[in-house]
Amino acid sequence: MYFGKIRKQVSGRVPPNQNVTTTFPVLHYGNVPYYKDMGDWSLKVFGEVENECSLTYEEVMNLPQTEYKNDIHCVTGWSKLDNTWKGVSASEFAKRAGVKETAQFVILHAEEGWTTNLPIEDFLKESSLLAHTHNGEILTSEHGFPLRAVIPHLYFWKSAKWVRGIEFSMTDKPGFWEKNGYHNYGDPFKEQRFSWD
Repeated sequence: MYFGKIRKQVSGRVPPNQNVTTTFPVLHYGNVPYYKDMGDWSLKVFGEVENECSLTYEEVMNLPQTEYKNDIHCVTGWSKLDNTWKGVSASEFAKRAGVKETAQFVILHAEEGWTTNLPIEDFLKESSLLAHTHNGEILTSEHGFPLRAVIPHLYFWKSAKWVRGIEFSMTDKPGFWEKNGYHNYGDPFKEQRFSWD
């Protein structure tokens, strides 16, 4: 697999057995959704919350916006450094919904029934957000337009593309890749790639 120009590892920033790329590889399972009318799109926030809600694209774009710079690491072996994302912090969605103390996990729901799971502490980290812009450009459809999660401290499959729902849950619910052999947590610095790691 070719990832374009590869740079040597940067000490302390790149997990073991990762190669740094200057490109932005496109990897996903299933179809790429293309939206003709954003009026048909919505984001549902539900589960262990006081105020379930469904937000339109316009409402998401009118929420407080944040920018965050980070490195990302794909389970397939590439890392891309110095990404600048713009979007809505994960904690903003939690605050608006009024997350209950019973919520221990977050399940991100994407197009075609795709899901991924993570502990609520990871979702609520300062660096976690739902992004619409990468390095000053609106996300392409292939990279998750209109909204993708960015959970940079975990392998990038946890950063679901095409997010349509945020579920706060009492119980863990492994998602698509987790049910198909990937690690349930996915810490790149511990090389938690597969369920047996």
